[in-house]
Amino acid sequence: MAIYSHCASAKLLLLLLFLAWRADPSAATDHIVGGDLGWNPNINYSSWSHNQTFFVGDLISFRYQKHTYNVFEVNKTGYENCTMDGYAGNWTSGKDFIPLNKPQTYYFICNGFCFGGMKVSVVVRPLPTNATAPTKALAARGSAAEKSMAVRRVGDLVASLVLGVVIGLGMM
Repeated sequence: MAIYSHCASAKLLLLLLFLAWRADPSAATDHIVGGDLGWNPNINYSSWSHNQTFFVGDLISFRYQKHTYNVFEVNKTGYENCTMDGYAGNWTSGKDFIPLNKPQTYYFICNGFCFGGMKVSVVVRPLPTNATAPTKALAARGSAAEKSMAVRRVGDLVASLVLGVVIGLGMM
C-alpha cells in the first residue's frame, strides 16, 4: 500500500508540474488573424481583434492564399482609407508571423482587397506588471519572439512525451 501511495503522489506532482508549465503567463501568444477563417475578404476582423488581448512579445499571424493576398503594415490613415500611407512592412508568404514588439496600435491591410474587408487593427498592451517577461530581447527583436515560440513548442512536446511515457508505464 505504501508503494501505491508514493506512486500516486508522484503522479499527482508530475501532473501539477505539467499543468504549471502550460499556464505560464509570460509565454508569447500567436494570434491567428480570423482564426479558422484566415485572412480572406468579407470577414469582420474588427470583431475578431476586439475578442483578443494582445501583449508586447505576442505574435500576430496571417494565413492566406499566397500570390493572391498579402499583408501590409500601415498607419491609421492608410488603414482608414485603404492606402499605403505610413507603410512599415510587407509580408507575402501566405503564413506570416509578425512580432508585436511595442505597446501601440498596429494597422494591417491587404493591398487590393482592403475595401473587401481585409484590414485589421490591433491594440498591443504592455506586459502586466505582475508577469515576468521572458527576456528584454523578446520585446526588442522579432526573431527572438519567433525563437521563444519555437522553444515553447519544443518544451510542450517534451512535456507531453514525458507525460505520455509516465502514463504508458502505468505510473498514472
